[in-house]
Amino acid sequence: MASPGALEPAAGSVPGTKVELTVSCRNLLDMDTFSKSDPVVVLFVQGSGSSEWKEFGRTEVIDNTLNPDFVRKFVLDYYFEEKQNLRFDVYNVDSKSCSILKQDFLGQAFVALGEVIGSQRGRLERALTGVPGKRCGTILLLAEELSNCRDIVTMQLCANKLDKKDFFGKSDPFLVFYRSNEDGTFTICHKTEVVKNTLNPVWQPFTIPVRALCNGDYDRTVKIDVYDWDRDGSHDFIGEFATSYRELSRAQSQFTVYEVLNPRKKCKKKKYVNSGTVTLLSFSVESEFTFVDYIRGGTQLNFTVAIDFTASNGMPSQPTSLHYASPYQLSAYALALKAVGEIIQDYDSDKLFPAYGFGAKLPPDGKISHQFPLNNNADNPSCAGIEGVLESYLQSLRTVQLYGPTNFAPVINQVAGAAAQVTDGSQYHVLLIITDGVISDMLQTKEAIVTASALPMSIIIVGVGPAEFEAMEELDGDEVRVSSRGRYAERDIVQVTPALSPVPPRPRDAQPLADPRSRRVVSNHAANFFPSKFVPFRDYVDDSGNQVLSMARLAKDVLAEIPEQLLSYMKTRDIKPRRADPQ
Repeated sequence: MASPGALEPAAGSVPGTKVELTVSCRNLLDMDTFSKSDPVVVLFVQGSGSSEWKEFGRTEVIDNTLNPDFVRKFVLDYYFEEKQNLRFDVYNVDSKSCSILKQDFLGQAFVALGEVIGSQRGRLERALTGVPGKRCGTILLLAEELSNCRDIVTMQLCANKLDKKDFFGKSDPFLVFYRSNEDGTFTICHKTEVVKNTLNPVWQPFTIPVRALCNGDYDRTVKIDVYDWDRDGSHDFIGEFATSYRELSRAQSQFTVYEVLNPRKKCKKKKYVNSGTVTLLSFSVESEFTFVDYIRGGTQLNFTVAIDFTASNGMPSQPTSLHYASPYQLSAYALALKAVGEIIQDYDSDKLFPAYGFGAKLPPDGKISHQFPLNNNADNPSCAGIEGVLESYLQSLRTVQLYGPTNFAPVINQVAGAAAQVTDGSQYHVLLIITDGVISDMLQTKEAIVTASALPMSIIIVGVGPAEFEAMEELDGDEVRVSSRGRYAERDIVQVTPALSPVPPRPRDAQPLADPRSRRVVSNHAANFFPSKFVPFRDYVDDSGNQVLSMARLAKDVLAEIPEQLLSYMKTRDIKPRRADPQ
């Protein structure tokens, strides 16, 4: 077998997971004199890192009710790694005007899509606000993943009597699958392997998501081209045929044979019949469990943070320090913590996060520790929310002495111990390590990662400051699986994003923030923080100096692999999502 190699049409991205939101309201304000309100809900979405709200859609209007259950749904693309902010405005339609501004405002609610998905059974109730002195009632949201997004197909094909294309041998055939687009164009979605030197190839079975094959439209055209592979990339076209998902699915009960036709040959040769046939040998469909399935089934993401307190960060009281708590903006450490933590917290019901420091001397005896609780409570190192972690972090900076070395293994083993307590799929741990320096215990850290790879946990390592982080690339198992003493990691569980730059100086005429620990929207200076994973620095920086947008980019980069890492653990352990309680 060989790879098709040089035939590289641009592959279209597979549509993202789609989530359907069902909306209901309860106890709405009654704005009509002789009847009840006629409510409608308008959904607004906010772009990642943007403050602008754009209307996404509206429900239907339901007459004369304060407790509407809307039929019209909102279908949204869902991305775990992004903070997808939503705003629901409720109005009483009291005018024939299409302008929503001419209707009576009944209240609004702000939520993140992740909050809805992460809530129990995917149901969230939120109070409506916005009408001074009035109780506006509540809005109820139900999130469900669209079922056609998670079907996967396994099929196998063979061919018979294909055209001979090679002068000194037979053909080396392979298949290329394309799905049709609404504008009549085609997008490549799969290539088979090459079967060498045969006119009667049998290709290996392969698996493809239904959304990639037809985007959920069972009658959409699927075009399949047959090529003869050439080493120089100038593959010879043998022929083509067209089908659809619905037609392919009939092969579950019978073989389906397609004629391979070459339009050019057909025009030139009167006696031309075909260029061979392709037979669909088998076709099966099964539902693929998704990240959303596990979250809706009750799986909790347990977030733990570990912060580097080594002396190489600089004295926290000095503006040159990476830990410097400026009155105008957050440090690089605080920014990384907020960027990742504010997304993950939506999937943790108790919002209590263990937080540790490493590499510091602790009072009163100056003992060096690599896993001390930031809240100074060894029995319960959990902090209340991300803001609680930030407060404990800032308090620790005032009480411990920065020292060294930079050891990761103790805190990895600490979280691995917690992950080992519950391995039934109901808990999944995410450890965020924020560091400025080159790791000192590489061998021990590799050993800890190999052990942790068998447990329900992932590790995110974010580098801050100007140090070189090339040595840590070997901890990220995207290319080569991490190994230690002859043992290999079962899964890739580490995501490394190197080198957030130090905070740049604050302009003299800038206005300070009232409280840098609690403000969600912070200064728009200090934007050159977030170079992407192993890409040029400029690819991560927001040119306008928007710090919030830079935080969004960091979060999107480092969290992108978490859903797949969670799924890989569940799959290797044959853990199926728990069925959500229908009540």
